[in-house]
Amino acid sequence: MPSLEQACDYGGGGELSAPRLRTDTPERAGLDPGELRHLVRDFHVLTTGGRPWAPGAVLVAGRGPVIAVEEASGWAVRYASYDPEADAGVELPPEARVPVRTDTPFDLASLTKLFTAVAAVQQIERGTLGIDARVGAYLPDFTAAVTHGITVRELLTHTSGLRPELPLHDCDADEDRLDLLRAEPPVGVPGTYTYSDLNPLLLQHVLERITGRPLDVLVHEGITRPLGMTSTRFGPCPGAAATEDQRRPWAKADRGMLRGVVHDENAWALGGVAGHAGLFSTARDLAIFCRALLAGGAYGPARILGPDFVELLLTPPGLGFAIDQKWFMGELAGRGAAGHTGFTGTSLVLDPATDTFVVLLANTVHPRRRPPDNHPRAEAATRVARAVRGA
Repeated sequence: MPSLEQACDYGGGGELSAPRLRTDTPERAGLDPGELRHLVRDFHVLTTGGRPWAPGAVLVAGRGPVIAVEEASGWAVRYASYDPEADAGVELPPEARVPVRTDTPFDLASLTKLFTAVAAVQQIERGTLGIDARVGAYLPDFTAAVTHGITVRELLTHTSGLRPELPLHDCDADEDRLDLLRAEPPVGVPGTYTYSDLNPLLLQHVLERITGRPLDVLVHEGITRPLGMTSTRFGPCPGAAATEDQRRPWAKADRGMLRGVVHDENAWALGGVAGHAGLFSTARDLAIFCRALLAGGAYGPARILGPDFVELLLTPPGLGFAIDQKWFMGELAGRGAAGHTGFTGTSLVLDPATDTFVVLLANTVHPRRRPPDNHPRAEAATRVARAVRGA
């Protein structure tokens, strides 16, 4: 098994039997170079000034098998702490800061949900999981799910009625956390959309029960290893961009400045491997993930899903993926674009209609969390949409 440092480094694999991502010009990608120059200019603005949108960020965008933009800007580690009196970060001296590189891993936060969803659809494809089966058929000890007839589809589409989250981080033991999940009933109307971290958490328990393997193994063996995503793994990941100076009252735990350990308090309480958060990755690795789905589930000689099941994953309302959400997809929305955002500042969008993808990773919660601003993500996707020649 590779060391933690090795597991978080990007490395290439052998030659593949089908085209894999390569870096080339916008023209080769069928993208307008002028629009992409605007995209790069706007991107670098995100990390400048005394209170930037993010201390550091990485952007990858392209079309087909071509990466036309790959840029890094700012700092992976800029602050030593957060000063609540000044409402500002305490800057590290320049020599102690860590610059962002294109291969810097970031805490993906809720982008983890996409990998949980793909792992679930893999089991649906194999016939070991029924999309409309009741969760209680796999988890009879989850009494609330049994009583209320929650289905696998409802977990994947956030229509179970479960509340957004539970304070699992306040429990003293793993068994107490499990008891909360087992007993949690829907509070909303089943069939009505309510985004909830509890849906992928329950789905994680279903997957682990039916396969006998933990989620991190399922993601590695079923997704990241076959695709050659060598920088993608559950933490710890020592070289990752820093996130929050996590302290009460603005946070839910007192953990100090975080780097390379999961930011989400519930995922942390669960040991760093959770269906809703916990993965770390690089922008290029996520571009591979996007490319595999745009290519019908295949990348090189590897196939992680059949085309029909990729279509199932990405057909509205989407299984785990958000579809046509203009607030972060910009002008790529409206024709079947799919993707997700993460609380730490991460996002990805893939658009089957134009075969384009945009990955924007940032540490917007360094040194302290704040209400998310999705305009930069929407603007990046809009620039790519406008760059598509013939669109």
